[in-house]
Amino acid sequence: MLPTLRQLQYLKLLAEHGSFSRAAEAAHVSQPALSSGVQELEKILGGPVVERTRGQVQLTPIGQEAVRRAEDVLARAEDLVEAARNAGRPLSGRFRLGVIPTVAPFLLPARLPGLQATHPALRLFIREDLTSRLVAELKVGRLDAVVIALPYATSGLEHAVIGDDEILAVAPEGHPLAAPGALPVGALSADDLILLEDGHCLRDQALAALDLEAPRGEDVFAATSLPTLVQMIGAGLGVSFLPAMAIKAGLADRPGVVVRSLAEPGRPGPRREIVVAWRAGSSRAEEARLLARALRLD
Repeated sequence: MLPTLRQLQYLKLLAEHGSFSRAAEAAHVSQPALSSGVQELEKILGGPVVERTRGQVQLTPIGQEAVRRAEDVLARAEDLVEAARNAGRPLSGRFRLGVIPTVAPFLLPARLPGLQATHPALRLFIREDLTSRLVAELKVGRLDAVVIALPYATSGLEHAVIGDDEILAVAPEGHPLAAPGALPVGALSADDLILLEDGHCLRDQALAALDLEAPRGEDVFAATSLPTLVQMIGAGLGVSFLPAMAIKAGLADRPGVVVRSLAEPGRPGPRREIVVAWRAGSSRAEEARLLARALRLD
């Protein structure tokens, strides 16, 4: 015998909610029905998937492995349903798109109106979050595609390039980095950097491209967003990096803030590659490619 999709869904919900009652509510079934489904799954797998203690449910090693595989099976089943419903009608119906916060506010307002005009039957649901969480959601089927920046580990994913985005330096007036001409030696110092919080891929990509160490210590500033970062730079607290798409959108257009390229003669400045990524083998891969074409950078 093989597990049913319903049984796998019960187990997945149980892992997410940690409670038979809350999992049953999420599945829109009675608690005895969900419990019975989990028990049948345990018979098929030949061992317990959960440890039942008062007020708490904990997955066994068998249950943890079953959940990991169930997420993939359920994601592919959902792909199948969406593909069947929208057969012959690309980019129609529900499409769940994740976008990183250093791209979303600069790319989407310019591209979504045209996308909706070209595909009026598309119901696009946007999730803005850090790359690691978006990729995790994509792999378990909660998202259909994500817009992220490379380099980033993308095992199990395929992608289509939207375009390159240069990473530029931003400094307060009067700082050596803000001076015209060749980049002064020591103008970029780790002790002088203000960066986004850990988890933002732009932070890691800029540091890696320039071979810089992240500043350390208890008094290190970290910004939660790019607008906050620009405000801190304008206040003279340090220097940092912004993507070119944010500069074009006018994010650094404020008094006391200077933007300059980090390119050197014969050598381009640091860049990141913006892509649309999807699960390898996803039935919505062609739609993701169409989406990438619609979102291409100028």
